[in-house]
Amino acid sequence: MPLSRQSPARELNRLFWRLWWLKAPGSALFIWLFFEAYFFLLRYPHAQVSTMPLTWLDRAIPMQGWAWVPYLSLWFYTCLSPALMPNLRQLLYYGLSVGGTCLVGLACFYFWPTSVPAFERPPGSALAMLEGVDTAGNACPSLHVAIAVFSAIWLHHQLRAVGVGRVWLALNWLWCVVIAYSTLATKQHVVLDVVGGVLLGGAGGLLTLALFRRLFAARVATRQGQVSVAA
Repeated sequence: MPLSRQSPARELNRLFWRLWWLKAPGSALFIWLFFEAYFFLLRYPHAQVSTMPLTWLDRAIPMQGWAWVPYLSLWFYTCLSPALMPNLRQLLYYGLSVGGTCLVGLACFYFWPTSVPAFERPPGSALAMLEGVDTAGNACPSLHVAIAVFSAIWLHHQLRAVGVGRVWLALNWLWCVVIAYSTLATKQHVVLDVVGGVLLGGAGGLLTLALFRRLFAARVATRQGQVSVAA
C-alpha cells in the first residue's frame, strides 16, 4: 500500500530530500571505503589467483563499446535506494545490510581470489580505459552484479510503497539487467561471475528486506497500539 496520499512523484521527491545532507556524503564515504578494501585485495591476494573458465555464452557475447556507460551507471543506481530512506534508523539499517553483503563478497575474494581471462581491447577506447581503472580481478562473485541486484530488490520495495506504476517497476529491473549484461559486454566478468553475483545480491537483498519488514512493521504496530490505548 502507498505510504502517503501524495502523488508518487511528490512522495519520492520528499523522501529524496529527507536527510540529503547525510545521505550524499554517507553514500560517497561508503563507496570510497568499499573501493579501498576492494583494491587492497586486488593488489595483495591472499592465495594464488584462479582464472575463471569461459562458457559458450561468454564466447557468444561480443565486446561492445557502449556497455561501459551502463557499467559505470551502477554507482548512481546503487545510491538511489539509500536516497529514498525516510529516516535515520532505516538509513543505518540499509547501510549495514548492503555493507554486510559486500563483506561476504570481499571474503570470497580473500579466500578465493579470481580473475577473468585477458581480452584484447581496442587501444585508446573507453573499454581500454575502463580496464585500466577497474582491472579484471576479484571476479567471482561479481560484486558489480551483486550490488545491482541488491539495489533492485530494495528499490522495487520502495517504489511499490509509494504507489508507482508497473512501468517504473519494470524500468528498475531493466536497469539492473542492463548493468548485469554490461559486465559481460565489457568483458570485465564472465557468466559464472554474474551467476555468483545474482545469488549473492539476491540472497542479501531478500534476507535483509524480510528482516527489515519484520523489524519496522513491529515498530509501527507498537506505536499504533500505544496510540489506541492512550485514546
